[in-house]
Amino acid sequence: MSSSAHSDPSSVEVPEERRFLSTAEAAALERELLDEYRFGRQQLVELCGHASAMAVTKAFPLPSLSRKQRTVLVVCGPEENGAVGLACARHLRVFDYQPSIFCPARSADALHRDLTTQCEKMDIPFLSFLPAEVRLVDDAYGLVVDAVLGPGVRPAEAGEPCARALATLKRLSIPLVSLDVPSGWDEAGGDAEDALRPDVLVSFAAPKRCAGRFAGRHHFVAGRFVPEDVRRKFGLALPIYAGTDCVAAL
Repeated sequence: MSSSAHSDPSSVEVPEERRFLSTAEAAALERELLDEYRFGRQQLVELCGHASAMAVTKAFPLPSLSRKQRTVLVVCGPEENGAVGLACARHLRVFDYQPSIFCPARSADALHRDLTTQCEKMDIPFLSFLPAEVRLVDDAYGLVVDAVLGPGVRPAEAGEPCARALATLKRLSIPLVSLDVPSGWDEAGGDAEDALRPDVLVSFAAPKRCAGRFAGRHHFVAGRFVPEDVRRKFGLALPIYAGTDCVAAL
């Protein structure tokens, strides 16, 4: 989800039919859904969280996983992407995965509090700290979900706890799934040597511009909730969704 949803849609010039959105365009699209279509913020978070969990089930089908591989660490930042991560963790629990959650910086936002309560009542463990020794994370979990930062948010802006968590995620050996954008990537992509290198990317609504540099194994789009006239207005060439699927592979 965009971290800058309050941008003015009228200031964004949108070209015809393309796959990628700039940060400003993503914010304008979200504002269109919130203001014109009266989607609720919680509704969008829930749609993206459920679709993110579905993408995990497609990339890592439960029957193919060992008991250890079913353990998932979901790292949730304090902004909207973190809220999506909390919803994703709850759905993964329903799908019989074994999620745990780490929040580098807890949010006072009411939506975060509600989603946290839901996860706690479903007996999803919350870690009090993330081990700095990467081997401990690799040994304890089968994969990690990166829901730390949204589009356009730099690690330095997110604060030291989030920056420390990202430093650990960058060194993991187990698979990494990033939600919407790999945390810390700018619009040019993740060219820095220490940038996250996720195995799976789940783009919300449409891929962001940095996704053109994604070189992982699986790229999914969770955008079936985007109305057709919004798709046309923003010139989006979205993929075809199979059957009743809420995510599509690119």
